[in-house]
Amino acid sequence: MVQTLITIGLPAESQRILFEKPISLRRIFFGISIIMGEEVACRLNISFGDPMFYSYYALEGRYRHFEMKGEGIFQGDIWTRNVSTIDIKYTAVQTLI
Repeated sequence: MVQTLITIGLPAESQRILFEKPISLRRIFFGISIIMGEEVACRLNISFGDPMFYSYYALEGRYRHFEMKGEGIFQGDIWTRNVSTIDIKYTAVQTLI
Protein backbone atom coordinates (compact mmCIF):
# COMPACT_ATOMS: atom_id res chain seq x y z
CA MET A 1 0.00 0.00 0.00
CA VAL A 2 1.24 3.49 -0.88
CA GLN A 3 -0.31 6.71 0.40
CA THR A 4 0.57 10.09 -1.09
CA LEU A 5 -0.26 13.33 0.73
CA ILE A 6 0.50 16.68 -0.90
CA THR A 7 -0.19 20.33 -0.18
CA ILE A 8 -0.36 22.64 -3.18
CA GLY A 9 -0.62 26.34 -3.85
CA LEU A 10 -2.31 26.73 -7.24
CA PRO A 11 -2.02 30.19 -8.84
CA ALA A 12 -5.16 32.02 -9.96
CA GLU A 13 -6.66 30.85 -13.25
CA SER A 14 -4.27 27.92 -13.72
CA GLN A 15 -4.58 24.14 -13.81
CA ARG A 16 -2.41 21.06 -13.19
CA ILE A 17 -2.46 17.30 -12.91
CA LEU A 18 -2.98 16.54 -9.26
CA PHE A 19 -2.37 12.77 -9.46
CA GLU A 20 -1.27 10.85 -12.54
CA LYS A 21 -2.81 7.56 -13.61
CA PRO A 22 -1.42 4.72 -11.45
CA ILE A 23 0.72 2.33 -13.49
CA SER A 24 1.38 -0.77 -11.41
CA LEU A 25 -0.94 -0.18 -8.44
CA ARG A 26 -4.68 0.49 -8.09
CA ARG A 27 -6.21 3.64 -6.54
CA ILE A 28 -8.63 2.85 -3.70
CA PHE A 29 -9.01 6.30 -2.09
CA PHE A 30 -8.78 9.92 -3.20
CA GLY A 31 -9.55 13.05 -1.18
CA ILE A 32 -9.04 16.79 -1.65
CA SER A 33 -9.69 19.73 0.71
CA ILE A 34 -9.27 23.47 0.34
CA ILE A 35 -7.34 24.61 3.42
CA MET A 36 -8.19 28.30 3.30
CA GLY A 37 -10.78 29.89 5.58
CA GLU A 38 -14.44 29.88 4.54
CA GLU A 39 -14.41 33.69 4.47
CA VAL A 40 -12.09 33.51 1.42
CA ALA A 41 -14.15 33.28 -1.78
CA CYS A 42 -12.58 30.74 -4.14
CA ARG A 43 -13.50 27.96 -6.55
CA LEU A 44 -11.52 24.85 -7.44
CA ASN A 45 -12.68 22.48 -10.18
CA ILE A 46 -11.74 18.77 -10.18
CA SER A 47 -11.78 16.79 -13.42
CA PHE A 48 -11.24 13.07 -13.91
CA GLY A 49 -9.26 12.43 -17.08
CA ASP A 50 -10.51 15.59 -18.83
CA PRO A 51 -7.91 18.40 -19.08
CA MET A 52 -10.46 20.53 -20.98
CA PHE A 53 -12.83 20.40 -17.95
CA TYR A 54 -15.99 19.66 -19.95
CA SER A 55 -17.17 17.64 -16.94
CA TYR A 56 -16.01 18.51 -13.42
CA TYR A 57 -16.84 18.80 -9.72
CA ALA A 58 -16.57 22.23 -8.09
CA LEU A 59 -15.38 23.02 -4.58
CA GLU A 60 -16.61 26.42 -3.44
CA GLY A 61 -18.53 28.15 -0.70
CA ARG A 62 -18.93 25.83 2.26
CA TYR A 63 -18.28 22.74 0.11
CA ARG A 64 -14.50 22.53 0.35
CA HIS A 65 -13.91 18.78 0.56
CA PHE A 66 -14.38 15.90 -1.87
CA GLU A 67 -13.49 12.23 -1.59
CA MET A 68 -13.95 8.92 -3.38
CA LYS A 69 -13.22 5.41 -2.12
CA GLY A 70 -13.80 1.80 -3.01
CA GLU A 71 -13.32 -0.62 -5.86
CA GLY A 72 -15.05 1.45 -8.57
CA ILE A 73 -12.91 4.57 -8.09
CA PHE A 74 -11.53 6.42 -11.14
CA GLN A 75 -8.05 5.17 -12.16
CA GLY A 76 -6.92 7.88 -14.63
CA ASP A 77 -5.31 11.32 -14.28
CA ILE A 78 -6.96 13.70 -11.80
CA TRP A 79 -6.82 17.39 -12.79
CA THR A 80 -7.46 20.55 -10.77
CA ARG A 81 -8.22 24.05 -12.07
CA ASN A 82 -8.29 27.25 -10.04
CA VAL A 83 -11.02 29.42 -11.56
CA SER A 84 -10.64 32.08 -8.86
CA THR A 85 -8.84 35.40 -9.05
CA ILE A 86 -6.68 34.45 -6.04
CA ASP A 87 -4.19 31.65 -5.37
CA ILE A 88 -5.74 28.60 -3.69
CA LYS A 89 -4.08 26.32 -1.16
CA TYR A 90 -5.32 22.77 -0.91
CA THR A 91 -4.27 19.37 0.30
CA ALA A 92 -4.87 16.03 -1.41
CA VAL A 93 -4.33 12.39 -0.56
CA GLN A 94 -4.52 9.17 -2.54
CA THR A 95 -4.09 5.57 -1.46
CA LEU A 96 -2.89 2.88 -3.86
CA ILE A 97 -2.67 -0.89 -3.36
